[in-house]
Amino acid sequence: MERIESYGYEVYRDDEKLYYYDSHPHPNDPLLAKTHPHHKHIPPDMKHHRIPTKDIKFDRPNLPFLIEEIIEELEASK
Repeated sequence: MERIESYGYEVYRDDEKLYYYDSHPHPNDPLLAKTHPHHKHIPPDMKHHRIPTKDIKFDRPNLPFLIEEIIEELEASK
């Protein structure tokens, strides 16, 4: 089985990017150390506003978590 070494997941509503995940390392950001290199980019200033992510990993499928998160956010925004 091949191991995933990097990824990027982007979530849009229509043409608006809501947030995204990636595995680009940011070793100088102590906030991200706990989930290094996994993190989520959120507004405002998504390129520089990063938070840890609890459920994105290299060693298991991420799609179930992403789908669940998107469904929860859609339901919350109703």
